[in-house]
Amino acid sequence: RDFNERCAQCSEVNWGLTDGGRFYCRSCHNVTERTREVVNTDFITNSRVQTISKGLKKQEKNDGDCEWYICEGFQLVLKKQAEALEALGVCPQMKDEILCNFWRCYLQKSKQAYCKRPAGETVKALSVCESSTDVDSDPERPSLLHLLSLSESEGDLQTDCSFASSVSKVSESTSVYSGSVDGSLYLMKNQKEKLRMTMPMTLSFCYMALLWLREPITLSELLRFVVEGHIPYLNVFQHFPEKMKLCGLDLRIFCVESWPVYEEVFHKMHELAAFLDLPRFPDITDSCFLHPDMLCMKYLMEANLPDELHNWTCRVVKKIGIGEVDFLTLMPGNKSTRKVKYDVLAAAIIVVVLKLLFLLDDHYEWLLSEFAEERNKNNTEGGPYFEFKKWYEVVKQSLDVEQKKLDEEGAKYLWRCEKPLFYSVKNKSKVLKRRQMVVNLQNQFGKLSGSARRAEKPNPSSFQLSWSEENTDGSCFHGHSLKGVLQEKCGLLTAMNPDYWLCTVKLCNEKLCGHLAHYREVEFPQSYHFVLGLFSFLLRIQPSYIHDEVCMIEHKLFNKKLYKKLKYNTVLRK
Repeated sequence: RDFNERCAQCSEVNWGLTDGGRFYCRSCHNVTERTREVVNTDFITNSRVQTISKGLKKQEKNDGDCEWYICEGFQLVLKKQAEALEALGVCPQMKDEILCNFWRCYLQKSKQAYCKRPAGETVKALSVCESSTDVDSDPERPSLLHLLSLSESEGDLQTDCSFASSVSKVSESTSVYSGSVDGSLYLMKNQKEKLRMTMPMTLSFCYMALLWLREPITLSELLRFVVEGHIPYLNVFQHFPEKMKLCGLDLRIFCVESWPVYEEVFHKMHELAAFLDLPRFPDITDSCFLHPDMLCMKYLMEANLPDELHNWTCRVVKKIGIGEVDFLTLMPGNKSTRKVKYDVLAAAIIVVVLKLLFLLDDHYEWLLSEFAEERNKNNTEGGPYFEFKKWYEVVKQSLDVEQKKLDEEGAKYLWRCEKPLFYSVKNKSKVLKRRQMVVNLQNQFGKLSGSARRAEKPNPSSFQLSWSEENTDGSCFHGHSLKGVLQEKCGLLTAMNPDYWLCTVKLCNEKLCGHLAHYREVEFPQSYHFVLGLFSFLLRIQPSYIHDEVCMIEHKLFNKKLYKKLKYNTVLRK
């Protein structure tokens, strides 16, 4: 009788009480968050205590389901990925300090937490939202960042109340089904203006934290670990707590059906760094793993190339200045500096050195191989001469085996998760029955065919191809000599080959067409294409991206000669 407010749904004043003590409208059956006044005189005499609480929380609304937001889902994904990287040997500081601070800054910049919503953006006709400390004080629902860093104190997250209440209004009024509170609002067009969080961006966050700590993991290795299953990404929502129901529009956000792409993760990382207004990253010096000299040594070993090539890669790096700290260190928001892909750059340097020494024109490298083969027959002292033809045959055989194995694993991969997914409540029962039927049939056919269970995934390794010098079959070329392709001139070793062919004379505008140069396999020698294909397999990227870096290095290396040639051609045209 004392509760005279009008119903927000039908504007009637006809209230009843539920078993939980909350008011409900007898006309439209709308249940409110308000409860009846509690009168208690047992513990204090001559007093009457009246309290109006928020009642039972929505997390007990539907059979124990909790009320959760999209940012909380992404936070759980980041937590799982950070824990996986920590298990791989990454510094524990990454999760609890670096990644946590990046995520906290993102929530603040995107106005999802740690901020007060501007007055111009408040949503009209909203109910009064109580302070966020009441939510954080619930022991069953930890603060948002507490899930990411267990050392955080609870109750320090100041959520955007007007945003939360507006999301609740939209989610209640919309007909689109979603397990989260803000799933439908999250996919609205206006959310794209704020660098909206996506699954590939979780890897951008991880790579940004790794780069800040200068950890010995490149972006290509990070994505390879994802594909191999060492870092959660595909169907990671299966690790969500049972109370966080994922369905409807949430699946469009967290359910991915393709592997992350190098370029997308790379560019999103740079957008994130600029969006967060991060300062200059720690310097990439010559002692860091990401320095070209270090990475070239790693890729030379993995490509089974002679160790002596490392001296030449270092000379190229020093000659064109791509080993300088200012060139390698990330400066967010600085549009004048080029974004460095450390692994792709190192692979391109090796390709340029191979072109300098062996030309890779499908003719000169085979002549050098015949010469080295004759010398090796009569050579009794020192290490054998490097034979490009023999190296090509050995590496191609191993590469074909690994590529076939990779293709078979990709064809057999089960993209559907074990946890049933449904896009609407109506289809929930059908999906569950169908999933149970599929599991039963798989078990029955598995017993009849006697198929063995899938082997456990191998331990992660930085090397995909391994070559041992202890093999007696001569399949390891690390200790081979380059004497057959070098000559001494003025006290310095120079290449016997005086010629060099450029991949392109003029570079394209990378901002307009996305590439510095266009790569078509039919327009280049097969030896050059094979070397690009080898590093393309090692880095799991398209050969065209390595080709771009090769063209960039060539133009830096032969800048004066190219300038004279272009100037001469201009004069002739006039």
